[in-house]
Amino acid sequence: MRKKYIFICIALLISLFIYLFYRTGRTVVNEIFIRMISLAKYTTLKAHIVRVLPLNNIVIYSLPEGLWVFCITLTSKPYYIGLNKWRFDCIFIPLIYSIALEIFQLFHITNGRFDFMDIAVSVIFWILGNYVLSDKSEKQDILTRPNSKAIVCLASYCIVYLAHVFR
Repeated sequence: MRKKYIFICIALLISLFIYLFYRTGRTVVNEIFIRMISLAKYTTLKAHIVRVLPLNNIVIYSLPEGLWVFCITLTSKPYYIGLNKWRFDCIFIPLIYSIALEIFQLFHITNGRFDFMDIAVSVIFWILGNYVLSDKSEKQDILTRPNSKAIVCLASYCIVYLAHVFR
């Protein structure tokens, strides 16, 4: 259990690093960071990091989504959604969500650019999250008895808003 949260923290920190220093400064997380340290310091720090550690486009544009899918897959594993006799395993939500997001981008329903590489990376990280770390605990209905783990699961989905780009 503890190993799972270590993986989640590392993955989110890597994504945060990429977003802060390699993506546009107009994302929510970058706007927050700039307000914390000032635009001048941010610009200098970003220029230095990009010069010292150049990354390719797949790492910059596809890896953060894959890492996020990995995290939400790990947090979704112990849950299902139960309505009457119907039971939907939450492990599939990250995969559906990431593919739907790309389709929304394809049809310009949401910000971003459709990319098959994003889908491929998301599927790979979903598989890793689903099969690499085993979770032997009994699945719970996420809609009943909210506990701290369920709140972390739901919060992990909300993190995607930090990547929103202001126009």
